[in-house]
Amino acid sequence: MTAVVTAPAKEATAPEPGLRALLRHRVHRKLLLLGVAALVLIPVGVALWGSGSWPAELTVDVSGPLDDANKWVVDNRDTHPLFLYFLLHLSNTATDAVDAVYQFLDAMGWLGVLAAGVLFAWRAAGLGQRGVKVAATAFGAFAVCGLLGMWDATLLTIALMVVAVAVASLLGVLIGLAAGLSRRVDRALRPVLDTMQVLPAFAYLLPFVLVFGTGTPAALFCTVIYAAPPMARLTALGLRGADPAVLEASASLGASAWQRLRTARLPLARKQMLLGLNQTIMMALSMVVIAALVGAGGLGEEVYSALSTVDVGKALTAGIPIVLIAVWLDRTTAAAGDRIGESSPGGGLLHGRSAWALVFAGVVVAAFGRPAVGRVWPEAWTYDISTPVNKAQEWITENLTFTEAWAREFTVWILNPLRDALIWLPWWSLLLLVAALAWLVGTWATALTATLSMAAIGVLGVWGKSLDTLSQVLAALVLTLALGVLAGILSSRAGRLERWLRPVLDAMQTMPQFVYLIPVVALFGVTRASAIIAAVVYALPAVVRITTQGLREVDPAALEASRSLGASTRQQLLQVQLPLARPALQLAVNQGVVLVLAVVVVGGLVGGGALGYDVVKGLSRGEMGIGMTAGVAIVCLGLVLDRITQPATRKTD
Repeated sequence: MTAVVTAPAKEATAPEPGLRALLRHRVHRKLLLLGVAALVLIPVGVALWGSGSWPAELTVDVSGPLDDANKWVVDNRDTHPLFLYFLLHLSNTATDAVDAVYQFLDAMGWLGVLAAGVLFAWRAAGLGQRGVKVAATAFGAFAVCGLLGMWDATLLTIALMVVAVAVASLLGVLIGLAAGLSRRVDRALRPVLDTMQVLPAFAYLLPFVLVFGTGTPAALFCTVIYAAPPMARLTALGLRGADPAVLEASASLGASAWQRLRTARLPLARKQMLLGLNQTIMMALSMVVIAALVGAGGLGEEVYSALSTVDVGKALTAGIPIVLIAVWLDRTTAAAGDRIGESSPGGGLLHGRSAWALVFAGVVVAAFGRPAVGRVWPEAWTYDISTPVNKAQEWITENLTFTEAWAREFTVWILNPLRDALIWLPWWSLLLLVAALAWLVGTWATALTATLSMAAIGVLGVWGKSLDTLSQVLAALVLTLALGVLAGILSSRAGRLERWLRPVLDAMQTMPQFVYLIPVVALFGVTRASAIIAAVVYALPAVVRITTQGLREVDPAALEASRSLGASTRQQLLQVQLPLARPALQLAVNQGVVLVLAVVVVGGLVGGGALGYDVVKGLSRGEMGIGMTAGVAIVCLGLVLDRITQPATRKTD
């Protein structure tokens, strides 16, 4: 699943030779200034503060006020005008909307829902071979959901998805229209959207739980906020990328600004907007699953309850439908986007509105067949896989002991020393290091943001736990980059390998974060290493794809020149391709950091500990002070990591 929508692809291309020389000069000058500053500041830091962790006198206890705020909300939720006349209406509307969609799906019966999913997928993908494949994917997804006994949970998840995606898409389109039509609005919104998209999903849950409590409203609203940025970004990108010649021709015909928007800009931006819808759907599904922590229900709650009891069989039973729904939604929306601009072979029943009418008629006929086949999925058509899966997991645990041994050795020799080294470093030296790295890759504003975010972690009193989380992120990032860059290099040089990897990477990118925890727990148990392995697997597809694309976009003339000078394949890679693909590699590092952090935090459910555990503890036990403090620290850590890994070219646009 592509969890973060970044800048356009052109930003990953290599800069011009003159610009590269200028950038090298700036980097060398910055390194010289940093060396001089280190000679001055390090002795001052040693003299004034010495060594050790963040000083207690510089911390502020915010958990107490947050607990008081949570208590005030609970006590006044039924009496205060803010809740009675505003928030309560929002909460009731959210609950009623989800319930209405769920009741509608339930009233259609299992055959009606199955027909709707298959026929909609067929219509969206077209009549060709791809349409048949997408329709077969939809049929298989819904059939497996029923066969595994997860039909009712699947309907609830789809109901949440329908409402969340509808609201997030509308909100995203409105924001995208404002940003696409006004550069001032775009500049103002860009840092907001950047920040929203680097925040882990966990960070969105806590403020909504504080206001709405646990249940459907909190899950729905945090899903909407989490999933709206891709729609906003890609709508704005599509509007700004409209062909100027078409807009000029429309204006010359006397069209008003509204008419140009409706007849030219929006039609030209349809492909980007549908890609935004695809990303919004996938992010909404990921968030709906994670929102099980706040009482969202559905498939996510089944996975969460199974993971909390380490019942791998039950978790896999709910995890498989989540993956299949993600694949169905991804394939359907992607196929619809690919068809935009294709010419339809005339009219007829199987094209245009007639085809939609046939889809609707087929769904109605299937729904009216409910009395004959039943409303719910037949109990006789279900199969329990949890028992054989748990037996297989027990066999793995007893016979494949190398997985647990590897996890134990990785923790002892890598994770623990890395965590201890970070905690051993003086707090002021870490602030200086963050400032230096952020300024080296960006600007003074970047360095200031990163440093203040790191300092805020200390002020919140979670310095040690944040460094524990940071050590896990760094360990997972090194593994991700080592494997991802190597796979990207091999894929860029071997077309057959890239074709083999493409379906695997596609499948990996459609799976929500929660699902990655299931097989990892089965193999490695409940340990910090499990969270790291899940993070590596989750972030790997993005790193492989970006690296492959960056290496393939290297100027062929540069490669030809190096070959004419007698450079070997290894020399071409190390001295030409990798240096010219540096912006793409920087982008891969940035995306790897963001994605790794997202899963390392979720890994608090499977032994990751640190900040992720505090968030889960705060959500599950109602200790909002602990949870909110950890959530804010996660946000700050995400900002720090994002700012020190952003490609320099993103700072100059």
